[in-house]
Amino acid sequence: MELTGSTQMATYTRPKTSHFLPAISTTASSYRSHQPALTLNQNSNMPWRTNSYFRSGSAIPTLSALQRENLDLVRAKTMFYPSNRTALSTRYMPEDWYKSNQSNYRESESSRNSAERLRRDTIRMIQDKDLMTRRTQDTTSKNIGERLNDISFWRSELNHEIDNMVTEISVLMDVKRRLDRALAETEGPLQVSQECLFHREKRMSIDLVHDDVEKDLIKEVEVIKSCQERMRRHLDRAIAQLASNRAAQHELERDLRDKVTAQRIDDRCHHLRNTSDGISYYRGIDRMDPSISLPDSWSKFTDDNILHSQSERAASHKLRDEIEILLNATSNEMWNQFNSVNVSFTNRISEMADAKNNLQAHLAKTLQEIFQTETLIEALKKAIRDKENPLKVAQTRLEERSRRPNVELCRDNPHHRLVTEVREIEDTIHKLRERLREAENTLQTLVKTKVTLEHDLSVKANSLFLDQEKCMGMRKSFPSTPRLVGYT
Repeated sequence: MELTGSTQMATYTRPKTSHFLPAISTTASSYRSHQPALTLNQNSNMPWRTNSYFRSGSAIPTLSALQRENLDLVRAKTMFYPSNRTALSTRYMPEDWYKSNQSNYRESESSRNSAERLRRDTIRMIQDKDLMTRRTQDTTSKNIGERLNDISFWRSELNHEIDNMVTEISVLMDVKRRLDRALAETEGPLQVSQECLFHREKRMSIDLVHDDVEKDLIKEVEVIKSCQERMRRHLDRAIAQLASNRAAQHELERDLRDKVTAQRIDDRCHHLRNTSDGISYYRGIDRMDPSISLPDSWSKFTDDNILHSQSERAASHKLRDEIEILLNATSNEMWNQFNSVNVSFTNRISEMADAKNNLQAHLAKTLQEIFQTETLIEALKKAIRDKENPLKVAQTRLEERSRRPNVELCRDNPHHRLVTEVREIEDTIHKLRERLREAENTLQTLVKTKVTLEHDLSVKANSLFLDQEKCMGMRKSFPSTPRLVGYT
């Protein structure tokens, strides 16, 4: 049975959760009040007596017979006196004391169990997170390694394609140089053909005919110009194709440089470890996305560059084949026309030689009759012929000097002198011919036939000279087939 009137001496650091002890709030009044609470049936004016105290205290039932709320009510109604606090020191029953201890034991064991579970769970969580971190890091390293393999694969493809493109550019450059040389070689035959036409314009009288030789010469000039035009077109195409090839090569090399840089960065990242130098915090870097491509677009970009380069190489190879065919075709065309012109020249020279021989035979029959007059006429003709070469020299000089480029085409003293010389020679020839005509008029009746024959003979001689000496002399050399196709 609880002894009433005892002094409250115990304090608690935390609220009690057991069901058999009163709450601290129910005893708060005993801490604040120094006067003991009196019972309802006791007079406060009565002197304090021990027997009455125990009688009143015996009315308090035990905990086993009452509910907990009744215990709080009885304790609240119990009177306490200051004189009794030093005599009595207990407030609870032994059962309460044992139950409190058992509750503390259970609570301690529960706290320890909770702490032990927390410790085990924390250690297991630390181990799991550490394993997960290592696995994640290993997976990331593996992904970077696979990325390095992909970059190495595309680097090898780019290097292979760049080597092929460099080889193609070199081969196309060789073909272009051959085409340049072949085009330059056509200038000589063209000049020869045009000069032959210019020389044949100097034919006189009836020999100034539009014969087969002139037709073939005009055709030869057209053939050579046609070949030159086709060569220039293919040369322009070759230049444009070289530009396209170099552009494709530039794209490949730029892509290769980017991949070399990316491979160096990824290789450095692949070799980074937790103990490596240079690692640091970069706050918010995981929320940034500086990428501009996806794996599919990344590989498609390089694949498109390689496909574009292969397409340009195919076009370049096709162009080289076309240039080869063109060089062979133009060489054959020019050679065939050259041979045709030479055959025409040979036939024409033979015809003129026969005509000249016949004229000379007829002329020999008349020489006996008009020897003296013929001597004079021959002298005049010789004087005229002697002036032809100086005239040709002067006119050739004027013609050659007319090709001076740009400001060099100056009307200088040599030009004026050449013009004067040409006019003087022409004036001299003109006077000689007038004198010849006077002599012929004088001997008209005697030498009419002879003059006609001689004139015709001189015309034939002039034509034969132009065709055989001038024209065929220039046409003795013609570029060989290797030179026409640009090999030399």
